[in-house]
Amino acid sequence: MPKGKRSNGRNHGKTTMDPKKKMILFIVIVVLVIAVSGGVLAFKIWKDHQNQQGQDETSTEPIVVELDEKKEEQAKIFQGNSRPIAFMIDNHQDAQPQAGLNDAYLVYEIIVEGGETRLMALFKGKDMEKIGPVRSARHYFVDYVMENDAIYVHYGWSPQAQSDIGTYRIQNINGIYESDKTFWRVKDKSAPHNAVTSTEKIQEVAQKKGYRMTSTEKSVLHYVTDEVNLENGQKAEHITIPYSDFKTTTYQYDASNKMYTRLIKGQPQVDWTTKKPIQTKNIIITFAKNYPLNDGENKDRQGLENIGTLKGYYITNGKAIPIQCKKESRNAQTIYQDMNGKEIDVNDGNTFIQICPIDAKVTLEE
Repeated sequence: MPKGKRSNGRNHGKTTMDPKKKMILFIVIVVLVIAVSGGVLAFKIWKDHQNQQGQDETSTEPIVVELDEKKEEQAKIFQGNSRPIAFMIDNHQDAQPQAGLNDAYLVYEIIVEGGETRLMALFKGKDMEKIGPVRSARHYFVDYVMENDAIYVHYGWSPQAQSDIGTYRIQNINGIYESDKTFWRVKDKSAPHNAVTSTEKIQEVAQKKGYRMTSTEKSVLHYVTDEVNLENGQKAEHITIPYSDFKTTTYQYDASNKMYTRLIKGQPQVDWTTKKPIQTKNIIITFAKNYPLNDGENKDRQGLENIGTLKGYYITNGKAIPIQCKKESRNAQTIYQDMNGKEIDVNDGNTFIQICPIDAKVTLEE
């Protein structure tokens, strides 16, 4: 042994812990840390829960109430997912009065051959026992069938309408090819102004043909539930729309119910079945060029230039404003805008759309 160093078998200085005891101590510390952390987390969760309960108890805007109020504000004239059905309605003097116009949510009136006009009435979710008289299709009415995603009901067709119905695959029901149980002729009018049908019979045929009976397409018109009064509009209580030398459509405003009554020779036009005056909440006038077709048949069938931006009026509650009517293609929905390019709000009610000759001398009077 080196000199000056002695060993007595003991370690002098820092004491070293046994490895097993060291491991036990480490585990105990870890367990304590986990326990403390868990307690803190549990307390935070409990506290947050209490705070959330307090907020729920004092909340003044429940989500359910907001949704219910939104549903109540939907326009009544265009509710549900029933697919619209468009009926071609005769407007010859021998066809008047017609049945069902008051129950249509939308009616188009457009010129046809001979200076006459024809109507296309659209129904949605209605049960009508008699609609008519039903007449033959014209090809430019097909444009408005498509933009309303409707089933087209007619009794016969022009060659142009037959071609377009096939080209655009329009789901249609032609009375010429249906039984007398679907369309029938009444005795109080003479042919060809006496063919009528019902929504029940048309729906039966449509289902047999496999036609789609529901639609998710939005309305062509932007209906609102708040009353539209056109504060800056011009007075429009008596409306005159000349379609030809012998065919003029006239409306008179009734301030008592804020509706317009259609007139024939100065007298209210009435419904065939109910005898009630034909009335509408809204009138839209669109000026469009019409022209005779050179189809070789010399029947004065008409064409219509309705694509692009056309001028017109929106009329409701005794006043009118100028508008522009934009249609990009035959199957595109028409957008009705004010002169600043904003889509117009339309009162929640039925509407007659008068597509009249571009040079028609329309008058709006008090």
